[in-house]
Amino acid sequence: MQDSLDIQTIIFAALAIFVLYKLKSVLGTRTGEERPPHDPFARRRDDAGKAAASDGGSQSNVIPLPGAAKPGFERSAPPTGEERWGKLADPDAFAGLDAIAAADVSFDGKPFLDGARSAYEMIVTSFAGGDRDTLRSLLAPDVFESFSSAISAREAQGEKVETTFVSIDKTSIADAHLREGVGQITVRFASKIITVTRDRAGGVVDGGLDKIVDVIDVWTFARQATARDPNWKLVATEAAH
Repeated sequence: MQDSLDIQTIIFAALAIFVLYKLKSVLGTRTGEERPPHDPFARRRDDAGKAAASDGGSQSNVIPLPGAAKPGFERSAPPTGEERWGKLADPDAFAGLDAIAAADVSFDGKPFLDGARSAYEMIVTSFAGGDRDTLRSLLAPDVFESFSSAISAREAQGEKVETTFVSIDKTSIADAHLREGVGQITVRFASKIITVTRDRAGGVVDGGLDKIVDVIDVWTFARQATARDPNWKLVATEAAH
């Protein structure tokens, strides 16, 4: 029994010595001159520290974000005059549009004209159909009263108007002003329209379904430049001759 225990003890001791030897060969021994572990962020911190030192330390806690303006960077001023409005407006309107755009940085000529075109068609068809609710939302109060009175006179005579747009051929800005914070833009519309006016019995008293009329209207829209409401309202109308 004693011989058996001695043999087991010897075997376990030999295994322990072997394991310790392998660990030493893999891990090595510390001599006190080993290099510290590699820090993958060390160079970034060093570079940032050098940049901060060269800048007097004022930027030491600032991390520039992608797309952020660099120190000393100045945005170029937006184009003005013909460069900005030449395809949308007559030269007489350039200065006024510049003033409106300066007062309202969200103003853009192309979306404005698109909206004016939609408003023009909606106002004309709403007037023909006697739709006062729609007109009230698109017209200044005094203009609405004028349109509403014309509708009332037509209704009193028992007349009805049918209006169909064949096309809106051109919209352009004819004039623009900024007065006391209110932008006013005059737009010229060139369109082709069919208009028929019928009496109580349905007979045609003016126009005709086969009569396409070329129409040029000059309308002025206004809006407070700093207003939250982005909508422009019609403040004046005239027919060009």
